[in-house]
Amino acid sequence: MKFTVVTPKPRNPFAPAAHLRHGGGHRSSTGALRQRSRRELREALGQLDHRKHSP
Repeated sequence: MKFTVVTPKPRNPFAPAAHLRHGGGHRSSTGALRQRSRRELREALGQLDHRKHSP
């Protein structure tokens, strides 16, 4: 009786590296969005003419 051992296909050596880099969607994190909105608000408030808008 003969036994045939079938070895699995070798794995792609580059696939685990891509998985470890946490590649994902190209979108800003929520913290970055919050920081950007605060910066834009500060810039908008800095551009106001205070003499014109003060009571």
